[in-house]
Amino acid sequence: MSPVSDRPVTVVGATGYLGRYLVAELDARGHRVRAVVRDPGRARQPGPYGAPPLIGAHTELVRADVTEPGRITGLLAGSGRVFSALGVTRQKASPWDVDFLANLAVLREAERTGVESMLYVGAIGMEHGTSLVARSKTAFAAALESSPVPGWIVNPSAYFSDMSSTVDLARRGVFLLPPDPGIRLNPIHGADLAAFCVDLSEGPAGPGTGRVEVGGPDVLTAREVVRIAADAAGTDPCTLRIPRRLLDGMVWTAGRVSDRHGNLARFFAESMTRDAVSRCTGTRHLADWFADLT
Repeated sequence: MSPVSDRPVTVVGATGYLGRYLVAELDARGHRVRAVVRDPGRARQPGPYGAPPLIGAHTELVRADVTEPGRITGLLAGSGRVFSALGVTRQKASPWDVDFLANLAVLREAERTGVESMLYVGAIGMEHGTSLVARSKTAFAAALESSPVPGWIVNPSAYFSDMSSTVDLARRGVFLLPPDPGIRLNPIHGADLAAFCVDLSEGPAGPGTGRVEVGGPDVLTAREVVRIAADAAGTDPCTLRIPRRLLDGMVWTAGRVSDRHGNLARFFAESMTRDAVSRCTGTRHLADWFADLT
């Protein structure tokens, strides 16, 4: 497959943290990009955590809400490839409706229109999770693997943006460590992950769908992440380890508030209790990113 095709690349989830970097990376390489957005005005503004605006010279903004029935038809017409960074984080939406059903609707349209490949960004360890977020991501990954559309499932360790609350807590002087402060992860910057995804998609598409796990260049323990955040904030926070029983209680309490709060709490709690280390890539370091936040 030629690195630059006359057929546009469609990106869904384009206004999210990763989606913005995917659009910017594709545009910078000269691809025609069709960025699917709900609000073009907001899309043209910078995103949270330094994510870029969608104003590339080769980028077309297409207004559509892929969670609404009927809005998918015709959306991929003429597209060569599809990238999906579509998923619920803190939005007021059901993970099943977004992570599974909306992605599935995009996949079915990709099958109907004969796109060359689809790349989906999930999360490392999602197949072991019990939250609705993890189960929704796992269900869509299975659908993509069984589809005639070839492609990739990319599972990152964590995003830098996921770590931003660490600096906020360090500024306040108190930080809560997970039950095992020695768990390891290698979070990745959105720009590095986008470059990895585009590199992957520019290679020849195989006969099926491949899975790959990826993270940033630094493997860190939870305790080391706290230390780096404290150094960036210039504080010496008191660190308290959360007992597993208390963490479970916090998830239970969040579930009493609402199903949405409970599912997100379970998703993040499960990520705090297992290693999330994968292939190291990229050039951006968490310590530098923390310093830029302060």
